[in-house]
Amino acid sequence: MQAPTGRLTFEEYCNLDNGDRYELVNGELVEMPLARGKHALIVDALNDIFKAQIKQMGKDWISLHSSIGVRIPQVGRRDTSRIPDICVVTNAQWHGLLDKSAVLEDSPPLLVVEVVSEGTQIIDHRRKRAEYNIVEIPEYWVIDFIANSSTYPPGVKVLTLIEGFYEEAVFRGDEQIVSPTFPELALTAKQILLEV
Repeated sequence: MQAPTGRLTFEEYCNLDNGDRYELVNGELVEMPLARGKHALIVDALNDIFKAQIKQMGKDWISLHSSIGVRIPQVGRRDTSRIPDICVVTNAQWHGLLDKSAVLEDSPPLLVVEVVSEGTQIIDHRRKRAEYNIVEIPEYWVIDFIANSSTYPPGVKVLTLIEGFYEEAVFRGDEQIVSPTFPELALTAKQILLEV
């Protein structure tokens, strides 16, 4: 089935049923292509680590890979709905989505992760940072393994929401990641980036 063209409302987006994955960006569908190898490995490994941390901490949370959308209301423009690479939510949030389109509208996830692809550096580092700040996601990770950028050198950026704004910490090499959501996480940037 072919995706609709033109601008869509958020409700029309939630009712799409053509088997493909799309984000809604200012009312327009943007297809989500399959991840490249290293991107997929990073996402899968980190999602497994988050699941283990959740179990170890005894939290009533769930970590899901590319399964939950996050609605970003836009003032004066059309809606946006992003699909993070990893989304950590409470079980109550997840159960509220079981019988409808899996897009959070009323409460933010606990943590989202975006792994940068060749064509998404500016979107992940800037645009999504602003969008996730609007909906007050407490913690946002940008994992950038792209080696050909002087603007965004490879590293793990952890953005923590403090008094309505993201505070940024960047980790590289053997630096251990500091995460408010997962305070006992013992993981370096090098391990996340799958650097040898």
